[in-house]
Amino acid sequence: MPRIPDIPGNRVPPRSEQDSWVRDQVARLCQVDSRRFPGSQPVSFTKSDLAKLETQDFWVCEKSDGVRVLLLVSTDHTNTQMVFLIDRKNDYYELSGLYFPHHKNPQLPLQNTIVDGELVYDVDPRTNHETMRFLAFDCLVVDGENIMHRPLDKRYGRLQDYFYKPFAKMKKDHPQVTQNHPFDIRVKPIQFSYAAEMVFGEMVNLQHGSDGLIYTCVNAPYIPATDSNILKWKPPSENSIDFKLVLRFPPDLDNPSQPDFHAKPIFLLHVWCGDTKYEQYDQMYVEDDEWEKMKSSGEQYDDRIVEVHWDPAHKHWRMMRFRDDKPNGNHKSIVDKIIISIADGVEKDGLLERSNSIRTAWKARAARGPPPPSNVPMQTTPAIPHHANSMSGWAVSLDSVLRYGRLATSKWSKVGGPLVVAGMNR
Repeated sequence: MPRIPDIPGNRVPPRSEQDSWVRDQVARLCQVDSRRFPGSQPVSFTKSDLAKLETQDFWVCEKSDGVRVLLLVSTDHTNTQMVFLIDRKNDYYELSGLYFPHHKNPQLPLQNTIVDGELVYDVDPRTNHETMRFLAFDCLVVDGENIMHRPLDKRYGRLQDYFYKPFAKMKKDHPQVTQNHPFDIRVKPIQFSYAAEMVFGEMVNLQHGSDGLIYTCVNAPYIPATDSNILKWKPPSENSIDFKLVLRFPPDLDNPSQPDFHAKPIFLLHVWCGDTKYEQYDQMYVEDDEWEKMKSSGEQYDDRIVEVHWDPAHKHWRMMRFRDDKPNGNHKSIVDKIIISIADGVEKDGLLERSNSIRTAWKARAARGPPPPSNVPMQTTPAIPHHANSMSGWAVSLDSVLRYGRLATSKWSKVGGPLVVAGMNR
């Protein structure tokens, strides 16, 4: 498994004045009533979603194996710029050394902006040198404007033009500024949904881990919650679930009222039911030699969020890694959907087989053009203006009436103008 980055920066003290101020600012910028994490969450891909890819426009990119964060560029009344990372626990980390210039005037700071992305470690295959990178893929707010209601292509365009390009130009013109940067920044490349094979082909050149694909509907707004318009594809055998791991030790033979902490415990998987409530769901299988390594590591295993996958050959759950970046495991409603995805998942070959039909349907929609907005009442043909009806020998264009409104009366008109102009008969 690739190494997961620790979030850089200084954590904003919970329930402090700064914590309250920055949370209120994020809620205001995102135009939400809650202080919860405002990022969207994908749903697992199932066979029924193949029809979605044929009937709607989606973009696709690789699913990076890292830590999901939002990057907040905040400016106060003095135009001072501050930069924060927000993790899925909704903890805030203040960063130093970063500056984002304005897209119109690089001498001025970029105003309040929230960008969605993932922190990864890129490892150079020649030197094994690690570089922490923030891979940006969406934008909620840019330069003080909330764009969550806009389609993905518009948000992605703002991400490139307003956020990344001025920053990249600053780095190119003044490379010394990167010396104090806590991480590098890139924008994740995105392809049309029918180009999944291209994305798979490019994965071999990635310097970070990638365990699947993310499909995002182009025409959908950004939703700060679980969003059925964002589809997370993994091979069915690699679909994973996050549970809380709870260890239960057998009783000590010499003192049955006390647990025997040297014995191998039962590894229970508890599913999150909301708030602080968990229920027992299943067990995780751990081999004896694995348990010995766990004991010798001295690491805490009990009461942590663990990512597991289903081993179809042996019919049990196996541990992948701990997810300390998450405050809770997957909600039980999400677990149900992932189970369906495991049982009714789509293999890579099946996904690529549909690429031609997805492309054909996409091109057909593009040829037809966008449908008329459903919330706009159909226009009716207006009556021809009275003065137009009285025109003799003139062809009245309804197009001009519809596009430009009533025609203004001209003093040079044959209908209403003078008979003689500058001594000449009209």
